[in-house]
Amino acid sequence: MGEWSFLSDLLDKVQSHSTVVGKVWMSVLFLFRIFILAAGVDKIWGDEQSNMDCNTKSVGCKNACYDQAFPMSHTRFWVLQILTVSTPTLIYLGHVLLVIRRENKLRRSVKQKFGKDGMIKAPKYSDERGKVQLKGALLCSYMIQLLSRVLLEVAFIVGQYYIYGFILMPDKIAFSHKPCPSEVHCYITRPTEKSVFIVFMLAVAVFSVILNIVEIFHLIVSKARERKRRNSGLFSPETLGLNKPNYNEKVTFC
Repeated sequence: MGEWSFLSDLLDKVQSHSTVVGKVWMSVLFLFRIFILAAGVDKIWGDEQSNMDCNTKSVGCKNACYDQAFPMSHTRFWVLQILTVSTPTLIYLGHVLLVIRRENKLRRSVKQKFGKDGMIKAPKYSDERGKVQLKGALLCSYMIQLLSRVLLEVAFIVGQYYIYGFILMPDKIAFSHKPCPSEVHCYITRPTEKSVFIVFMLAVAVFSVILNIVEIFHLIVSKARERKRRNSGLFSPETLGLNKPNYNEKVTFC
């Protein structure tokens, strides 16, 4: 688990700059992907080539059969998937940190020139505690990283099927090319246990796509309501000066 600590620390910083749905996505990534992958999956796939039995002892036949069935190990494929899907989030974190640093610098320079209470240009995205608001360029950056995560997750889900040609782990693999003398059957160790983990990781990936889509619609709806509320307050009778008593108006009686 130690090799994942650096990535976990970076993604943990993103939680304070994400929505509620984004924090749920982080929890899913930590608990159901990184933790499971680091805790048990590598032990299950660690013996897939060495313990695979073939009905021939021809030199290189087992290696060729394994290479055809598994162009990439499932564990390495999932590691690549996690790192690739997390990359847009890390880029967004870099954008947030750049904005906070820039606005803290602006805040310090304005205080030096105009005093503590004399700020004439308030920072747009962050407060003094480093809490950012999703609006403007930051909102666009957040939406782009959500869309990128959806596309990458879908690409890996589809790519997993095209790379391996199966979802559930088969009991045996047939191979009839060189260096095997004839059609050879190689038997995979613990196929049922491996199938359970494959289905589990696929289900988590699909759930991650659903969470990202839900977060996109959540942001769209919340920002639309916020704009509607702001416009309704802008054109309210009080704002337009209507329904206010006019004390300078002369009162006449019949």
